[in-house]
Amino acid sequence: MGAPGAAPAPGQPAARPGVAPGVSPAQGAAMGAPAPSVVPGSAAATPPPGRAQYAPPTVAPAFRAAPAVAAPLPPPPRHDNIKPLAIGAAVGAGVVAGAIIGGSIADLHSQRQEVVEGGRTIYTEPDRVIIRDPGGQAYVRGDDVYRFRYGARDIRTETIGGETRTVVVRPDGSEIITVVGSDGQMLRRIRRDTGGREVVIIDNSYRDPRAVGGFYVDAPPPVVNIPYDRYIVDAQDASPDVIYETMEAPPVQRIERRYSLDEIRYSPNVRMQMPSIDVNTINFDSGSWTIPPDQAARLQVIADGLNRAIQRNPREVFLIEGHTDATGNDTDNLSLSDRRAQSAAELLTQQFGVPAENLTSQGYGSQYPKEQTDGPSRINRRVTVRRITPLLNGGTASAAPPR
Repeated sequence: MGAPGAAPAPGQPAARPGVAPGVSPAQGAAMGAPAPSVVPGSAAATPPPGRAQYAPPTVAPAFRAAPAVAAPLPPPPRHDNIKPLAIGAAVGAGVVAGAIIGGSIADLHSQRQEVVEGGRTIYTEPDRVIIRDPGGQAYVRGDDVYRFRYGARDIRTETIGGETRTVVVRPDGSEIITVVGSDGQMLRRIRRDTGGREVVIIDNSYRDPRAVGGFYVDAPPPVVNIPYDRYIVDAQDASPDVIYETMEAPPVQRIERRYSLDEIRYSPNVRMQMPSIDVNTINFDSGSWTIPPDQAARLQVIADGLNRAIQRNPREVFLIEGHTDATGNDTDNLSLSDRRAQSAAELLTQQFGVPAENLTSQGYGSQYPKEQTDGPSRINRRVTVRRITPLLNGGTASAAPPR
């Protein structure tokens, strides 16, 4: 896959964002833009020598162009009979919280169904759908509501005016409400406290006419003018203060408009406007999304930063991303990475008390490698944490709600 954008030598003119130096705009458009670009002469222009983990992810060629099919992505499988699960209850091949979360991709092969619809190939698993576009893009869609069931007191589903609401009641009586439209797409996520006051955490009803199918934004790569080790933060090396500062850091450039959650999930150049934290400290076995107990403690500093940021602003939203290396097939890698991201989000909530509604998770398989290899790669096999509140809000200040 292509190499990340490089800065021209001092004294040379800056390349147009998204076009490599020495390449004409027409050539750049033909080959697709790398992501992200940098400002020549800035501290971001050269990654620290020998530190591949700081390199920006390379965008797979297919994702540098709009998808061939412009229809909206199908929603994940819908289940209206979700039941509360006690923390520590056995789930599939694992045990949640304090023990093991996860399972093995091999367990899903017999349950996966494949159909072709509208030119797309769609793979359906019991709790996920994977969509492969004729242009080469592939997407996985899951349902965050599954994370909310752990430790819930009650879960009820109601339909009002064509919208379906899943209400998860917590032990303290507060509620997390997920609103889904008639087409199966998530519209809003709301927190309702015991006094009845509602706070909208995610408003996913926004649709910009420039977005293909409502989920892909054809935007140039962001211009990064901060040091790489503050744009791509390594959780293993960074201090707790740096991790917290990254969780409150502004976008690397001005946000032009607000984006829907789907646009953020599936448009790399939108997502990469925000700094991120790579959690390379969790090691998954091949084909597994299990997090053993001895690995769980390594999320403590991430959880502390998340809790501190959410305490400051209860409307903060963080995307937990899952990535794999290039070993294995693409469909397995997408499902596996999405489950790894969900496992990390579940553990952050169950063991460290990070509010589940302030997290959302998404898997990307091997689509965004940092190390250019088709073989096993620890650097590519990672979980990433990214604040996305400014993208959802259009860059406007997101002050905490009044008491």
